[in-house]
Amino acid sequence: MRPEQIETAEGRRIAFHRTAGAAPGVVFLGGFRSDMDGTKALHLEAWARAQGRAFLRFDYSGHGRSSGRFEDGCIGEWTEDALAALALTEGPQVLVGSSMGGWIALLIARAHPGKVAGLVTIAAAPDFTEDSMWAGFDAAQRRALETDGRIALPSQYSDEPYVITRRLIEDGRTRLVLRNPLSLPFPVRFLQGTADADVSQDVALRLLAHAAGEDMRLTLVKGADHRFSTPECLALIEQAVAEVIAAEAS
Repeated sequence: MRPEQIETAEGRRIAFHRTAGAAPGVVFLGGFRSDMDGTKALHLEAWARAQGRAFLRFDYSGHGRSSGRFEDGCIGEWTEDALAALALTEGPQVLVGSSMGGWIALLIARAHPGKVAGLVTIAAAPDFTEDSMWAGFDAAQRRALETDGRIALPSQYSDEPYVITRRLIEDGRTRLVLRNPLSLPFPVRFLQGTADADVSQDVALRLLAHAAGEDMRLTLVKGADHRFSTPECLALIEQAVAEVIAAEAS
């Protein structure tokens, strides 16, 4: 099925699929260089349809079937894209953020808590441009970013390297969520694998300790990797979303 499209206020075309159903709906926010046709997004869509629950998945600009080039984007623009997609829904939504999508979901929750009925993150990667990328670059890479504006890094998920730009790093510094108070006044479930080579479980523990909220839980899954897409992990995602919906309704 061909996706629908919406144009953002900034002129970017965002591709999306949505399913009608009961409120609160579920919105899936994908990861860095991921798209809305990934295993977790499609599995959760099928689960929501079986539950009669509204569901939305979309591609950020420069990802999947949305407009633009990946290397031209940044966290701020992708958050704007997510807010444009969220505007397609009615009432507060349960946000399910995977990896970078977890950071973007936290940014939305901080700026627009009234739009959020609950939050589920999967290997959330808040502040990764600063704490993982920039902190991990050597002196030569940092110089290349300053002088050339970009560097190319190998990817374990693709044969093609991915480009990291100075703009991505500098914009990310204005979107950090682990430096200042972070209130999450709704049900929250964090999911994290202990064998995640991209996002350490220390990040999940730091997020849990940093955020403030009355209904917040972290589930560590021994041996689960960053994809978090085994049948057991997918079942845990379903369970977490169902818990958040039930808690929000009580």
